[in-house]
Amino acid sequence: MAFHLSPSPLHFTPHPFHYKPRTPKPSLSLQNPSTLQSLQSPQTPSPKPPNSHIWINPRSPRASQLRQHSHHARYASLVKLAESLNSCIPSKDQVFEVLAQLGDTPFEQDAVIFINSLESPVAAVFALEFFQNRLRLNREAIMYNVVLKVFRKSRDFLGAEKVFDEMLKRGVRPDNVTFSTVISCARACSLPEKAVEWFERMPEFGCSPDDVTYSAMIDAYGRAGNVDMALRLYDRARAERWRVDVITFSTLIKIYGSSGNFDGALNVYEEMKALGAKPNLVIYNRLLDTMGRAKRPWQAKNIYREMRSNGFEPSWATYAALLRAYSRARYGADAISVYREMKEKGIELNVILYNTVLAMCADIGFVDEGIEIFEDLKRSGTCKPDSWTFSSLITIYSCSGRVSEAENMLNEMMEAGFEPNIFVLTSIIQCYGKANQTDDVVRTFNRLLELGITPDNRFYGCLLNVMTQTPKEELGKLIECIEKARPKLGNVVKLLVEEGQTNEALREEVDELFSLTSTDVRKAYCNCLIDLCVNLNLLESACELLDAGLRHEIYSDIQSKSPTQWSLHLKSLSLGAALTALHIWMNDLSRAMENGEELPPLLGINTGHGKHKYSDKGLAGVFESHLRELNAPFHEAPDRVGWFLTTKVAAKSWLESRKSPELVAS
Repeated sequence: MAFHLSPSPLHFTPHPFHYKPRTPKPSLSLQNPSTLQSLQSPQTPSPKPPNSHIWINPRSPRASQLRQHSHHARYASLVKLAESLNSCIPSKDQVFEVLAQLGDTPFEQDAVIFINSLESPVAAVFALEFFQNRLRLNREAIMYNVVLKVFRKSRDFLGAEKVFDEMLKRGVRPDNVTFSTVISCARACSLPEKAVEWFERMPEFGCSPDDVTYSAMIDAYGRAGNVDMALRLYDRARAERWRVDVITFSTLIKIYGSSGNFDGALNVYEEMKALGAKPNLVIYNRLLDTMGRAKRPWQAKNIYREMRSNGFEPSWATYAALLRAYSRARYGADAISVYREMKEKGIELNVILYNTVLAMCADIGFVDEGIEIFEDLKRSGTCKPDSWTFSSLITIYSCSGRVSEAENMLNEMMEAGFEPNIFVLTSIIQCYGKANQTDDVVRTFNRLLELGITPDNRFYGCLLNVMTQTPKEELGKLIECIEKARPKLGNVVKLLVEEGQTNEALREEVDELFSLTSTDVRKAYCNCLIDLCVNLNLLESACELLDAGLRHEIYSDIQSKSPTQWSLHLKSLSLGAALTALHIWMNDLSRAMENGEELPPLLGINTGHGKHKYSDKGLAGVFESHLRELNAPFHEAPDRVGWFLTTKVAAKSWLESRKSPELVAS
């Protein structure tokens, strides 16, 4: 059997009996003693080691005696001898005393077997010294490689570097295995930068990496942050069909996931399976985490099912990745199911995971579930609520209009040593707005300024939303607040509320406001401003704002036409904006008829079928009632959820019967 020291494809761990250099060289065999030159006294001929290929007749009366002198018996005795030193950190005298049992002329393969069986790098160094003193080593590099392997087992990279330096001082030339062992030691010690450093030193000593080393370096370069080099090596690995280990595949998935190339991460996973590499739990957990960051919960579900079908039990990391994936994507039922499974199994959550699922509950209106999770956190004994925890609970209570609970939670937050931030105060203002406590809204706004907090776009959007729920006689208080912090927005609101403003003045102010407002909040602003106009029965101003929304591409594709159907699409609009769009569409239909344009066979209104997260009502339900008030012939389609349809004949009859169309505010 040939003696090798090359890394295995899975863990990049040298095996003591599989060393195969890239360039063919004479191999050192434990079963071919003629290739070894054990050196003793120059005057003494070299003894021949026992031949392991001798067949022993089990019926022979000398069988037992012969077995004691066989290769396998000698191997077992050497391993046992090494194990006697593995239970402690031995001294030099102890090591020499144990090795003295081998006699004055041990064989070179005895040295290899003995050192390879050691666990202590200290013992390995003393053993090497012992054999160097007694043998003229034929392949001293192999001895150093075996010693380096012991340092790798102990994850002692600094010690391995010192052994390498000693090797050079003795004039022993390192080979490919030397470098692959040091590189894999750095990898095992989570020192990817050191692995890269040693890999790039190989040409200096005339060494050429084999494909196993190259494959390991994909992982090292990836962990060291040199993503381009890692991916170049991976491309080469695919082209030249290198064997890539599971750890390296895991790093590649992380590289692609971190760069946002989520399809690339999935491709690596599929390539890995196609090459016959078996995913382990680390791979599955990394994929689940990647799909969570990609907001692809359906793919996380599929990967989890595959993981379970392959016999893997979920770990803490598995549950954490699933909880994050479902919570980020607002898969409420799935997230709560994972959370409860963790609690049933006694798996502890940290405060970050608690906060992740609580934030989801706040976003999608899971009030009871959020309160339950908050109480679980407080009872856990391992976690304490932080500012994020309190913020989520305040949001849950505020959006539900539960003023006293929101105030109590704010007080509890402050007693715990946390000052309210912009998010908390925004939620509190929203809560007071729902309860029509305008003076409390103003008080909270002033408190925000006193704390030196600068209002953000979300805060202004919240104030506008509060105004849509505020009686007209109290709007002036809120307009003063907005004017203090954002005069341009205050001017627009003032123009809308005051009597006698011109559409031209309003158009100029609105255009300027939207040009100065970031795109992520324009729709929220426009929806709220239109809702305010509808509540104040300012139909003309509402239409002007909707037109501005179309000009600034805040809204798009509200109306569509085909030869068979004309449609009004309202899914992305607030109630006021949807009612305004309906009013404009009805006028457009009337105008088309007056101009002699033929209506299509079918007309439809698409409201969508979603409901507000903190209400049982959705746009479809409100619109059904409104269409009934208008006596409009639109009826909900049984096979198309969220659609209201009518025929050309019914629509023409209704449009002709309309004398003074009005927009009815809800």
